[in-house]
Amino acid sequence: MTTPNRLAVLSCAALVVTTAAGCASVEKVANGGDNGAAITLGTTNGTTVLDPAGAYDIGAWLVLNNSFQSLLAFPPGATVPQPDAAESCQFTGSDAMTYKCTLKAGLKFTNGHPVTAEDVKFSIERVKKINDPTGPGPLLSTIKSVDANGDLEVVFHLETPDAVLPAKLSSPAGAIVDHQVFPADKLLANDKLVGSGPYRVDAIENQGKSPSKVTLSPNPTYRGNATKPENSKFAVRFYEKAEDLKAALDKGEVDIADNGLDPAVAAQIKNDDQAGKGNLRVAEGDSAATFYLVFNTKDEVGGKQAIRQAVAQLVDRKALAHDVYAGTVLPLYSVVPAGVVGHNTAFFDKYGEPDVAKAKKILTDAHISTPVKLTMTWSRSRAGAAELEAVKKQLDASGLFQVTVQQENDWNTFLANWSNDSYQSYLIGWTPDYVDADDYISPLVVNGGAFHNNYDNPQISNKLVPESIKMTDRTGAGAYAQIQNILADAVPMVPLYQNKSFYVYRSGVTGVDTTVDNTSRFRFWLIGRNKK
Repeated sequence: MTTPNRLAVLSCAALVVTTAAGCASVEKVANGGDNGAAITLGTTNGTTVLDPAGAYDIGAWLVLNNSFQSLLAFPPGATVPQPDAAESCQFTGSDAMTYKCTLKAGLKFTNGHPVTAEDVKFSIERVKKINDPTGPGPLLSTIKSVDANGDLEVVFHLETPDAVLPAKLSSPAGAIVDHQVFPADKLLANDKLVGSGPYRVDAIENQGKSPSKVTLSPNPTYRGNATKPENSKFAVRFYEKAEDLKAALDKGEVDIADNGLDPAVAAQIKNDDQAGKGNLRVAEGDSAATFYLVFNTKDEVGGKQAIRQAVAQLVDRKALAHDVYAGTVLPLYSVVPAGVVGHNTAFFDKYGEPDVAKAKKILTDAHISTPVKLTMTWSRSRAGAAELEAVKKQLDASGLFQVTVQQENDWNTFLANWSNDSYQSYLIGWTPDYVDADDYISPLVVNGGAFHNNYDNPQISNKLVPESIKMTDRTGAGAYAQIQNILADAVPMVPLYQNKSFYVYRSGVTGVDTTVDNTSRFRFWLIGRNKK
């Protein structure tokens, strides 16, 4: 994700304050219905904006992936996007500069308006024109223009080659909106949204300006690659803290909880499930969400490569995964996570297991006096202060570092301070827009990236990334291994761990395991209840 808003939701329990106790207002959406008890998912990934042109956080995309349709989508378990609103899509040349799609005939929005090529053109141009500062516009930056040829054909002309455009279009950044409803130059209110996805939004309950609950029902006119819904209504409830989510689970307010639960709580629920205790079950699988300790490479301390390498040599990722996160995460040894094509173990290959003697030699050879005073800053973490306190303990125990851990309570201040070089190092999480090695390189490494750490390597930015982004066969984009090796040596960030997909659900709820994969999509239509 290339904007602070997207990053915010990754690393914190929620961006906005919501409560389970009640709502300041309830917005009934046009054509909303009420057809039975909803299956309810609880999450700590809050949101404010649901218009696809301004929505760029996990909470919003959770809703949009189920209520809006894109030209392509990722079916469960798929590693490449498949046609959804489109009948077919393909690059028309080997240079990845022109991309053509043909829409399915007869598609409709939930208001009855037809879905046409003009709507697709309008949707893409609208995202780029509005260019919301916390929106998904950067994902579409390679698109120069869009042509609508008749009602069904759309042609994208690109500024530069972009072989991952299909994956970008499969995200809510490529959501198709009704040009007769959405204004071209500003965002539409949440309660006015109209899509053509598997579900329609029936009602939105708000706490202040932020949704605290969104209720949806199956869209009877949907035509795409999603299967027939297993439920008649689905709801999402947003909570501020992990303990609020756990309380909602205990009280029966939610049927499913995502991995926003406290790690120790999640581990205990998993143990109980494996022992056959209680009425809560666990679905666990791959995830492409990653977490890093990022260095400001302009800082007096963080700017020294040997210091960064010494940290990489000392960090014990296995201990973090086991002791802090109770096995609910996996150690991460590269900027690109396991499960993504192109991943390697560059950091393990270079540094191996934690080793004080090797770290001392790195610092001695660079004539750096010890102990090195280093400050690490965090704002939000599922494990709270325990995460960086564990890293501090590891570094301090070596005798080579003297670490101070500080929290920036206000997330917006945290964003501003890391952007203006106020921190030496800081904890950040990242969830991909699309599952491709490029989404961990282009937005994070080139020209300081979304983490604003001032790192740039011309070989990566000017040669390896441009070469790799041209390759329409993404399984052959081998330059990413070379990039990861360069990053393991330069260490602009230390990969710490990657999440597992982890959902807790009540006995009787079905289908949760079928939607768990590393695309970060949760597909409402697969979730049902056992019939009694």
